[in-house]
Order: sequence, then C-alpha cells, then structure tokens
Amino acid sequence: MAAQFDGQAPVALVTGATSGIGRAVALNLARDGFDVIVHGRDAARGAATVTEIEAKGGHARFVSADLADADAVSALAEQVGDVEVLINNGGISWFGPSAELDTDTFDHLFDSNVRAAYQLVAALAPGMAKRGHGSIVSIDSMAGHIGIAGGAAYGATKAALTAMSRAWAAEFSPSGVRVNTVAPGPVFTAESKRELIESLASTTLLNRGAQPEEISEVVAFLASDKASYITGAVIAVDGGRTAV
Repeated sequence: MAAQFDGQAPVALVTGATSGIGRAVALNLARDGFDVIVHGRDAARGAATVTEIEAKGGHARFVSADLADADAVSALAEQVGDVEVLINNGGISWFGPSAELDTDTFDHLFDSNVRAAYQLVAALAPGMAKRGHGSIVSIDSMAGHIGIAGGAAYGATKAALTAMSRAWAAEFSPSGVRVNTVAPGPVFTAESKRELIESLASTTLLNRGAQPEEISEVVAFLASDKASYITGAVIAVDGGRTAV
C-alpha cells in the first residue's frame, strides 16, 4: 500500500534519510513544503527523523527497505506511489586497499549505490514524465571524479550514478523532469569516519570538511522550482577540491 498524505503538498522520497546528508535533505524538503517519505533500514532512527520533521510543522512517513535487495527496492517503489521528487542518497561506502575488497562487498556496493537508484528511477520517473514535471537528484561524490587511494570501487559506483543521471536527463527532461547530481566533498556524517574525513578535508581549497546541511541546501535548491532551468548538471559541493 502506498504511503499516503493529504494530497495538498508535493511528495518527496529521500533514500538513506535517517542520518547524515539524507536526514538533512529530508528536513530541508519538509521545511520547503514537501511531504517527505523518509527511507532507511533503522526504524528507530527513521521514527526520530519523522518526529523532528513533524515537530517543525512538516509531514513525513518512514519506509524501510534494503537497497541491496532488488525485490525490496521494487516493493519500495510500489509502496511510495507517485512522487514529485526523488533523492537518490542511500548507499554504502568502502575504502581500503583494492586487494582487500572481497567480491561480495564489491557487489554489495554496486547493488546499493547503482542498481537501487536505477530501479527507483525506472519505476518512478515515467510517472513524473507522464505528469509533465518532477525532479531527481542523485548524490555523487568527489570520489567519482578524482582518484582517491582506496576508493576505486566506491568511486566507480559514484561515477556510474552520474553517468546514469546524464542519460536520464536526456531521456526524461524533454517531458519536464529535471535530473541532476550533487557531488559532495568530505562531509562529517559519522564519528567512526572522522579521521578519514579530516584527512580528505585537508586537501580541499577551504581546508575543512562540510556539515551535512551544507550539502542538503544545494540538494533542496535543485529539487525546487528555483532550479527550473537546471538539468543534466553535476554540482560540485566539495570545498573546491575538484576545481584544481
């Protein structure tokens, strides 16, 4: 059964919205008047995100799905129904020596970061095109555009996501659906990765890492009518790291 709101506001689906960038995006979109479908795997964190949105006067619902499971992603698309905005944020990361990445983890990266986004766009974008409007924003990474030691597989998933987004723009934008990509630099989203983020942050022109809200503001802009003439773009939000 599709997650239902009162039908008075546009609906946005944000994958991986229970923490980090996704959570910040969900809060921003709710602030901007969207009814937000908060996707994640942790029901407690999902409930906390929904509660925070509602405490600020917004509307949200939580849906759970494992993005690495193709059947679960198909069920997610059926459950959410028609949406005006799709934010492909959910996924996983892995950094380390290439020789230490096992095949199962490699496949898990591509299933979660690439195939899930493909499935959701394939399921939801045709409806947007039929209605003549919609916005899709996918979260890339600077790792998809520069070489980072230990980031070969993760970077490849992000480069693939951007390549698909360009093709989706060509496919769906003539029908009114804008498709864009945001490529963050190092972002402080998990304490367990602070050392890695601080190391990457020192390579940026601003010499610091970003907070999730600095990324989510750009995503919310691209989802809004303020970005009505932007499609097929890759917006770097990386402290200047890929500029030089």
